[in-house]
Amino acid sequence: MEKFDVDEVLQQGLDRLTLLTEVATALSSTLDADKAMHRVCRIMVPALADWCAVDLVETPRGVRRVCATHREPEMLAAGGVALGVLPAVPPEAGDPMARVLRGAGPLLLTAADLRAGADGRAPAQHLELFGRLDTASAIIAPLRARRQVLGVLTLARANDEAAYTPDDLALVDDLAHRIALSLDNAQLHGETQRIAERLQRSLLPTLPDLGDVQLTARYTPSVTTAEVGGDWYDSFTLPNGHTTLIIGDVTGHDLRAAVRMSQLRNMLRGIACDREEPPGQILRRLDLAQQILYTSSTATCIYAVLETNADGSWMLRYAQAGHPPPLVITPEGDTEFLEEGRSMMLGITDLSSRPSAVTTLVPGSTVLLYTDGLIERRGESIDHGLTRLRQHAAALVRQPLEEVCDELLNGLAADHTDDVALLALRLPQRPMT
Repeated sequence: MEKFDVDEVLQQGLDRLTLLTEVATALSSTLDADKAMHRVCRIMVPALADWCAVDLVETPRGVRRVCATHREPEMLAAGGVALGVLPAVPPEAGDPMARVLRGAGPLLLTAADLRAGADGRAPAQHLELFGRLDTASAIIAPLRARRQVLGVLTLARANDEAAYTPDDLALVDDLAHRIALSLDNAQLHGETQRIAERLQRSLLPTLPDLGDVQLTARYTPSVTTAEVGGDWYDSFTLPNGHTTLIIGDVTGHDLRAAVRMSQLRNMLRGIACDREEPPGQILRRLDLAQQILYTSSTATCIYAVLETNADGSWMLRYAQAGHPPPLVITPEGDTEFLEEGRSMMLGITDLSSRPSAVTTLVPGSTVLLYTDGLIERRGESIDHGLTRLRQHAAALVRQPLEEVCDELLNGLAADHTDDVALLALRLPQRPMT
């Protein structure tokens, strides 16, 4: 073999190794299957194909095209190639995609094979891909993982002189295997995340009906983890008729934190219903019980009680153990963080007492209790997050309470890396009679 032949073979090997590395990097950069497939298609074109498409199995006979990339993007529109659900593949279909979905492949299609497929028996989506895009040769490979076909990878070239070879078939088979493993991981992650969220939501309570006093809550899981968390909110009516407002966060992001959260919430309910004491004393009793029963667990918490005075006005008695302060917004948009009644988080050290505080709420006031996922940003002072919350809440004060909560989550926690719990209360515009 001459020297230039050796150099050409080495260059081809380096090109293929580079391609495999780029694809692996793209697949490892996200757990969103659609985003990963788009990135892979952009690498395949023009490195390995003139155009590329990825179709994923949605149902036993349903396939969704998640991406299609062409060296000349306008060709896709001209060829009528669109993303979305494709026509169902009949069980008896003998076209290349149907065969690959049933477990065949990878398949190397020559110009003659493609012409034979243009006799009207192939489904319309194949005619779009092969006929309207002037395909000279193609490779259709199954995306197979754990003995299941998750989708189909289609690569095509329009130049007869650059038609695919059996060597290309082996490379595409390797690529398809890597893509399939990434898809399988993404699907497992998504399913785990959905299970974790359902578990977390099942542990959260049903809020009481307070008549003219509005009360609503939100819980949003982290967008970057499939694990359950320890954020919780609660509200219930005490035997004396007063209403509790509770929010807390158990340290950790795992099943243990979720279980501890549920245990602390139930203990706090029992203590609060049994003892008609100031909020600080209720948190002290909760802390003592936690340190006896769950020695390695720590948590933050706010315990507040909404009371109605004889003249129909409202007071909020509260205590906070290491938790971000409640925010009160008046109907005019004035804001105040309730900074009193503070003490260390639960589970850190024995405290002989925990302080309580009280504030009077004007009619129409809104009270927000929230967890730190709403205000914290990596590399940013917590003061910036509190200021951002104050400004957003003040701007939304005239909106319905449900919209306030939704807009706060959309504006402040759109890309949160932590769970977020939010409990909001709004008083009527006039005192209780």
